[in-house]
Amino acid sequence: MTIATAGAERRAQIVSAWSFDVFDTFLLRACTTPDGVFERTYELSGISRTCPNVSASFVQHRIQAEARARRTAKDKRGTSEVHIDEVYSYFPFNLFGLTRRDLSLLVESEFAAEIELCRANPDMFRQYMDMNRAGHRVGFISDTYWDSDRLARLLRACRPGLTWDFLYASCDHGSGKSEALFAKYLADEGIDPSASFHVGDNDKADIKGAKRHGIRPRYYPQATAQLASKFRRETALFELLCQGAPSRLDHGARTLRRMVAARSAERSPAFHLGVTVLGPVLTAFDAFVARRCEEVAGPGRKVALGFLGRDGFLSHRICQDLHGMSSAYVEINRRVSLIASADTIQPLVDLLSKVFKIDAPTFRDMVKIMPPKVAAFFAGCRGGIASGEELAEALPGLMDPAEIVALAAGLRARLLVYLRHAIPGFDDCTDLVLADLGYSGSVQKALRRVFDLEGIDIRLHGAYLMSLDDAFDDLAEQDSAKGFVSDLVVTPHVKRMLIRNVALLEQACCSSDGSVRDYDGRAVLREVNPRPAEQMALAAEIQAGALAFAQSADDVARDYGLDPYAAPEVAARWCAATLARLLLLPDDDELALLGTLKHDVNLGTDALAPLLDERFVRDQITARGLSAACTAAAPPMWLAGSFAGLSPSYGYLYVLFGANRLPADVFEERPCRPVQVGLFRAGGDAALESVTVHRTGLGELRLRIPLSRTMGIAMIALPLAKFAPEGLLHGVTMQQGDDVRDAAESQDVVGIAAERLVYAGIRQSGDHYCAESDDGCLLIQVAPMTDDVAVYSVAITPLGAGPK
Repeated sequence: MTIATAGAERRAQIVSAWSFDVFDTFLLRACTTPDGVFERTYELSGISRTCPNVSASFVQHRIQAEARARRTAKDKRGTSEVHIDEVYSYFPFNLFGLTRRDLSLLVESEFAAEIELCRANPDMFRQYMDMNRAGHRVGFISDTYWDSDRLARLLRACRPGLTWDFLYASCDHGSGKSEALFAKYLADEGIDPSASFHVGDNDKADIKGAKRHGIRPRYYPQATAQLASKFRRETALFELLCQGAPSRLDHGARTLRRMVAARSAERSPAFHLGVTVLGPVLTAFDAFVARRCEEVAGPGRKVALGFLGRDGFLSHRICQDLHGMSSAYVEINRRVSLIASADTIQPLVDLLSKVFKIDAPTFRDMVKIMPPKVAAFFAGCRGGIASGEELAEALPGLMDPAEIVALAAGLRARLLVYLRHAIPGFDDCTDLVLADLGYSGSVQKALRRVFDLEGIDIRLHGAYLMSLDDAFDDLAEQDSAKGFVSDLVVTPHVKRMLIRNVALLEQACCSSDGSVRDYDGRAVLREVNPRPAEQMALAAEIQAGALAFAQSADDVARDYGLDPYAAPEVAARWCAATLARLLLLPDDDELALLGTLKHDVNLGTDALAPLLDERFVRDQITARGLSAACTAAAPPMWLAGSFAGLSPSYGYLYVLFGANRLPADVFEERPCRPVQVGLFRAGGDAALESVTVHRTGLGELRLRIPLSRTMGIAMIALPLAKFAPEGLLHGVTMQQGDDVRDAAESQDVVGIAAERLVYAGIRQSGDHYCAESDDGCLLIQVAPMTDDVAVYSVAITPLGAGPK
């Protein structure tokens, strides 16, 4: 941060003194939050060995001890200022196997933690020295429990040889900057307040406190309010997803992010997202990829590095910018690699089973042939469209395996011509590292089969941002695969939640080219990219921000003495928390920025699937319940974002479910009472049917009304006045199936349009309604049925006292 502004030289001529706050201004800590010092104290004191895995309890007791010390001081002395010894006098020594004689041990351990974690802020140091060389008086004013002697030792430990004209520690004077410490400083030093400046990060103590005494303040915020909010969510997710790991010690990764963000020019929200979130994740991943290459290297080995297109595009650019090494960007996707590796029909069956829907033209485009039996299969499907699972099951009886073998041999030959061009020294390398966003390593496994079929001895090693680790037990003996965010970093439940929502990350990281479909010599033949131009421009802006972070991170880390990737397991945990915060707990600005994105299916089709669909989630909750909604299959591709779009609390409930921390007996529905529902046939005949009202863990009411096609029901009359006379109607949905269970479990949920709902004897405005009489009803017009059974579901939040 540069404090001096236009006209600073003229103003500097009348400045009598410059005072600097110490912590979080002149000194920065290489931890996520200031209480990271307490977490490091727990480790340095030796308590982590005698009482392992209780750092959170230690930190909380240290915070509580300081609060009690300050309250007591306020009661006894009229001031809340205390020394560090007073703080630890209120610490529960016995709990941690200590005695009161260990007070000095704790004090010295905390001071050692400060020395280890604190760094002189180079921006502030430059300002400090500029004022010093200009002949102005310079010094420090700090609200702290460290006395001036220890504060001086700490400052000189962070910046040897540092001198000052004055140094004020609040605990020495019994008053803080919000009280009388500034007045004490002005009187003792003979400073003219109107001709002096104070620099600090705390709005109340540094800014308002200085203004109150006529001193001109200079605000040095640690982070913008928006970035600070992201950090708080990240910490919450870290503690939830990486339980038991120290949550405050990150080797300065968050400090680095703050400083890079502070030095970055103001640009678009997309660029800012790249600088503050995606850039830090992929720069940490780059360090992991570099370590993987080092692990693979050895005597007699020649290692090549290839980033798999399209999702590895941004990671490749970062690698090139940071290292200048001869890494390759290799355009191979799952479809091409699986077909090229086929020596039986099974790889094609595996590929098609993962396709949601497919038609004959798409199949021909994927496999380049259309056998008559396959054409007949599609002709027999409704609308000529089949599910991938249906086609995969039928395919062995529809195609001659020899057709697949011949098709694969041709594609395999073209693929190898391309690889020899794309990867420098391909025929001489012994080991090929494949870097990608990852998951189950399908491309790596298919490429192994290709190499084996062609007699190529190159070993393959996966370096994945995220890995489904139980998918790698069938790797060839000579090959290997590792995930940066592995199941040793987060649990398999959490991993699958992240990957369920990873489409957002893929769209932000991938190239603007269409997906590869074949090769012609050295050239890549690609599909048409179906994504809109504005979406690709948004992705390019995010990528520009990520590159800006990567390009400046090393220099900034060196300036601040930070080494955020020194401990791979720590870097991986914080990478997981940072990524999880974006994918699982986006804020409103991110939802607005990213919510219009669409995901290209990338299996030989030009289909685009929406990332967000809040109505889908709402209807799923109405029809199937919260847990079932949390397990909904794509689309929408960004399920967590769709939950967050309903409300932040729904977003967090989804995270809890994915982390296996959402008890079903609390949040699922339970029966509470029966209600008589009117069913009217088209001819006017009516019948009453008893259905059960359920109450959910969120206090909503659910009714499910099954109908058979043979009943010929045209209208449902729901007597709201009888069980919820006032409330919020969240929606009415309909599912169909062969029987009640089949319908109730169907994810194909249709929301009933508002024009098919009639409020009789009920006042209604938006979602809110209020019955005006005891017989007020909601009339639901029944839609034509295509299956034997339909289930209508109604979701209500009751308001008021309820029926008498």
